[in-house]
This record gives sequence, C-alpha cells and structure tokens, in this order.
Amino acid sequence: MQYDFLKNFPKRMKHVGMYVLLIQNSIQKTTWKQYGFMKVDEQINIIFSVVLYIMEQSLKEENCTLDDIGSYIDTINMQHFYKKLSYDECRQLGDFIVNVILSNEGKAMYFDAFDYETNSYHITNISYVANRIVYIDGELKRTSYYLTDDGYNLILSTLEIENNMKLTIHEMIFQMHLEKQSYDKAVDEIKNVFNLMRIQLQKIQEAISQIRRNALNYSVKDYKEILEENLETISDTKQKFNNYREMVKSRAKELEEENINVKRLNERDEEKLNNLREIETYLNRTIDEHQRILNSHFDLKMVYTDELEALSQMSMISRFSIGRDLYEKVLEKPDALDNIDYFLRPLFNRDVVKTYNINKTFELQKTVKKKEEEDSVEVIDFDEDDWYEQREKERAEKLLQYEKSLSYLLEAADCEMGVELSQIKEISIKDGLTDILIPTLEIFREIMIELIKNQVIDIIELKKERSEYIKDASLDFQLNDMILQILDKLPQNENVVRIETYRTNYDEKIVFEDVMSEEGKRKNIICSNVLIRLVREE
Repeated sequence: MQYDFLKNFPKRMKHVGMYVLLIQNSIQKTTWKQYGFMKVDEQINIIFSVVLYIMEQSLKEENCTLDDIGSYIDTINMQHFYKKLSYDECRQLGDFIVNVILSNEGKAMYFDAFDYETNSYHITNISYVANRIVYIDGELKRTSYYLTDDGYNLILSTLEIENNMKLTIHEMIFQMHLEKQSYDKAVDEIKNVFNLMRIQLQKIQEAISQIRRNALNYSVKDYKEILEENLETISDTKQKFNNYREMVKSRAKELEEENINVKRLNERDEEKLNNLREIETYLNRTIDEHQRILNSHFDLKMVYTDELEALSQMSMISRFSIGRDLYEKVLEKPDALDNIDYFLRPLFNRDVVKTYNINKTFELQKTVKKKEEEDSVEVIDFDEDDWYEQREKERAEKLLQYEKSLSYLLEAADCEMGVELSQIKEISIKDGLTDILIPTLEIFREIMIELIKNQVIDIIELKKERSEYIKDASLDFQLNDMILQILDKLPQNENVVRIETYRTNYDEKIVFEDVMSEEGKRKNIICSNVLIRLVREE
C-alpha cells in the first residue's frame, strides 16, 4: 500500500459515521419546532444530555424508561433550557429523541466506510441504544433503554479522558503492545503519541503568538493550564522513549541477524521487522518533538514574563505632545534650544536589543551599494471620477478601432470566392486605408488570432444565443459580439450565415511593414496568408 497512514481507515470512519448519522437523523426533523428547540446547537445539546443520562443509568444498572427520561428532561428544562413544556411534552420529547433520532424508528443504520487496502466499501452497522423489557414493582411492564458499544464509544470520545492523561494512556498501551510483540498495533500507538506531542507544540506556539499580540487577552488560567500540560509531557518522557528506542533497535537487530545468519525471514517476521523500523523512526521523531516542546516551554515563560513587564512599565511612561510641549515652548523662548538635550535624552536611555543570526555566518557576503535617491515631493491633484471617466473614454476609443478594422476585413471578404490576406494588404495600400486595417499591431494581431482560432463562425447560432441570454455591455473586445454588431448595421447582411477563415499556404508569409505598436514603436508584422469568406444563405 502506497500510503501507510490509510490503514484501518474503515475503523476511523466508523467513529466519524456515528456523529454523521446522529446529526443527519436530527437535522432533517421538523418535530423540534413543536418543543421550542429551533437552533441546531440547542437540539444537539439536548440529544447528548439524554444520551449521558442513559449512560449513567446503564452504568448504575438501573432502569431507564421513558418515564425516567421524561422526568429528567423536565428537570433540566426547568433549571436550564426554560422551554414552555409540560411533563407530558417532556416525555414525548424523550420518546422522539430515543426512538426516532437514536433508534432511527427501529430501522437499522449503516455507514459505508472505504477500505483502501481492498479498494472497496465496508458497510458498518451503527447502533446507539438498545432496550429490554423490565417489570416495575414486579407488575408494570416497561421498556428500559441502555447504551450499546457504539453509544459508549460516542460518549467516551467527547470528554472522558483529560488532555494531560491522553499521552500517558497511549504510552501505556504502546508499552503493552511492545511487550506482547504486537508491533503492528504498537505502530499505531506511537503515531498517536507523536500526534499528541505535535498538538502540544502547536498549542505552545499559538499561545506565544497570542501573548505577543496582546498579553492581556491571554488569561492566567490558560497560562497555568498549558504550563501544567507541558510539565506533564516533558517530565520523564525523553528517558522513557530513549529506553523504548534501544529496545526496538535490539529486537530489530536480532531479526536482521536471524535473516542473515540462519534463514530467510518468513512473511510474518519480515512484517515485524518493517514495523520495528517504523516504530524506531517515530520514536526518533517523538524524542525530537520532546526537545522542541522543552525549548518552547521556556520560550513561552520568557515571552509571557517580558510582555507583562512591558505592560507594567507602560503606566510609568510619561507621554508628551511634541507640538504643545516642545515646538510651542521653543517658539515662545528660542533660548530653550540650548537645553533640548534634557527633553530628548530619555529617548536614548534604553539599550537596543541585539540579536545575532548564526546562519549569516555561512552565507556569501556581498558588498552593499547604497543608492542615493533625491527626495522629491510631487503634488498630484487626483480626482477619482475624472480618472474613471478618462479610462472609459480610452477603452471606448480602442473598441472603435477594433470595430473599424474588423469591418474593413469583412467588407473586403464579402465576395463569392472570399479574399486572401495578401489581396487585402494590396487593396489597403492602394486605397491608403492601411491605418484603418491596422490601427495598432496589438489590435490587428488579436483580431486575426481570433478569426484563425474560430475558423468557422456560425452567425445563426450566435444570433440564437444572443436572443436567449442577456449579456452586460462590455468595453472589452469580443469577436462574436462585434461581428453581430457590424452585420446588424447593414440590412443586406441579414442573409449571412457563416464567416470562414482558413490558412491557404503555410509557407507563404505576408509582411506588413512599419506598423505602429501601442508602445509607440514601429515594427513589422509577419502573418500567414489566410482566406476570409462570408457565406450567404442561398
């Protein structure tokens, strides 16, 4: 398999599916409105509150009937949600949550999880609650609900393990798998350990970033919490994982020596060896991550301390108005300039913080040439409306040049056999209309490229498209739109059905000399000879 991290993907997706199906069953129901739970977050909160109650009753091995659930909802509603619900309505709401949302009205629930190892979907069944018949006071027959394994997994994945305990638990599971030589499972656990350490490092970096932006927005409670998590992570983790690494190295070495000196490893032992190597890789990365967390831990303390000290010093800083307290005083008494150093001296009391970048030592040092630039101030009277108006005017003039050039081409091509570009060149030179045909190099080139690229332009189809769709007027060149505009101006063009443009001879080149470009430079244009023809309806 190319990507090892996609192993056990169906197992991961089953956990995802438990949330997906639960939300899907809830969000599609309009029954919530009857009980005043309009917002999705309110609905999800009450669902999980009921599931937690069922779990507690299951753990205590006590009955959990609809009467019990209704009474529970009635209590938390009066104390927290404040919905106008009677006891009977609370019982009905409990029935709706348990039997419709959690039990899907008695229908089995499935979630398709893709398996990358077999390249197929695994249909996994998901069930949150089950029920059994119980007798209340030995006579009343009732249905009692309890959580299934999926229900427990759903709840236990929300909060039951504290953040500072997750690393310890995964480490214990990893150690257990190593002792049992279940190396495939140990690989998954060491990945989980590494991921938890990476998450902790990211939390430290985000905390440092928040503190630097504004230390007052980072509470002491958050600071204390992250410090405790850091200490829990770095307490004795490095020594433990060094020991694990030595153990893994020795076992991998034993398998390698067995492969070389005794026999070739079978498929199972070879898989063990590969897993041991992967475990060693992740152990090395975990130890590196431990060192980064240790360094970041001290950085966090230093940054938080410095920022708080800087904030405390702000109250001691006296602020002055340069205009009022300096310029005006000097204007009133110019002799005060002799003592100006008393006013400016505090600005230079604080030492400049110097840092040295060791990487600069290994870089090639280049001579820095200072460029002398003359300070110039140019006052520009800028009117935004006039600027836009000028831009629109320039674009309209350019569009008119496109239209005149294309009209000249189409007029010349309006004959039974069509006309070649070489002939159009001779005609334009003879009539002195070359500037109309080629107003600028860029305009003429864009028109010819569009004609050659389209080859056959269906006028009937273009007119049909124009009648069916409304387009905004544009001041940018659009070949199809401009052709329709040109043809519409003359009634005799109503029977034009196609405009065809074909290259006649790939070796033959047409040269237009001394053509003006938009940059104001004179250039020559070399074009392939093409045939342009207007086809009319017979």
